[in-house]
Amino acid sequence: MLDFQPITIESFRYIVPYLKLQSYRTCDFTIGGIYMWIDYFKYEYCIADDLLFIKGYAEDENKKTAFTLPIGTSPLSHGIALLKEYCDKHQIQLLLSAVPEEGKKQIEALFPSCQAIPLPDWSDYLYNREELSTLPGRKFNKKRNRVNKFYKDYNDISHEPINENNIEEVKCFFHEFYSLNQKESLYFAYEEAMVNQVLDNYFKLDMTGWILKAEGRIIGFSIGEIINDTLFVHIEKAFKQYAGAYEVINLLFAQNAATSNVIYINREEDVGDPGLRKAKLSYHPTNILTKYNIIL
Repeated sequence: MLDFQPITIESFRYIVPYLKLQSYRTCDFTIGGIYMWIDYFKYEYCIADDLLFIKGYAEDENKKTAFTLPIGTSPLSHGIALLKEYCDKHQIQLLLSAVPEEGKKQIEALFPSCQAIPLPDWSDYLYNREELSTLPGRKFNKKRNRVNKFYKDYNDISHEPINENNIEEVKCFFHEFYSLNQKESLYFAYEEAMVNQVLDNYFKLDMTGWILKAEGRIIGFSIGEIINDTLFVHIEKAFKQYAGAYEVINLLFAQNAATSNVIYINREEDVGDPGLRKAKLSYHPTNILTKYNIIL
């Protein structure tokens, strides 16, 4: 019988090896995708029969128990059987949430009568790493122009990885950024808390981060991680009063954080925000990774 436990930072030493066994390229199977949403979705985990199980709430309906797709070396059918046993014992419906397209096909092959419901607000935006690191061709003209203007307009521009010497300065930047961008939103308040938590525990997490400086101060930063051939961008913040800062930190992160094996960059979901959706589409994703709730 599956026995779910709370997820802590120490849990990731057991979780991460399983994350590297999958190839879905969606942010739900990353350290950041789990750690930053632990409290929001009440995530717990279990490892049984060489499979990783994560239990929480459904992405489109908080408070409804759901599970991620089991990942590991044992057959998916065995993982689903263990979940069915668990759900039967606890008298709850077996609901899989944030299931990637490939996983959906696997589930439908095993259970043709299952019900799959798309989650458009939670789709991930996937980009070609080479394109985001070079901004080639006419379709990126506006982005290149903003980058070039940034370097003309501001002085003392530099970038560097987040390290022990600048982490406190990064925290100060984010505190100022948040105070300048207050929104009446539960999600925004939760995001602030989770970004602070990531910064407080940055050196305990297997993540990579870069800062952008201009005029002698930090004006932006990005934090993400690499899983197999994909760089995931979990956090990206910049002062809007520095025109072009977002385009520059985006470009620099693609150039510096991605290792030679990285083919794709996942910039995650738009969570139904029209402004985020427009911004993510403006970088011409190679694919939008649809996710599903699946009822079994």
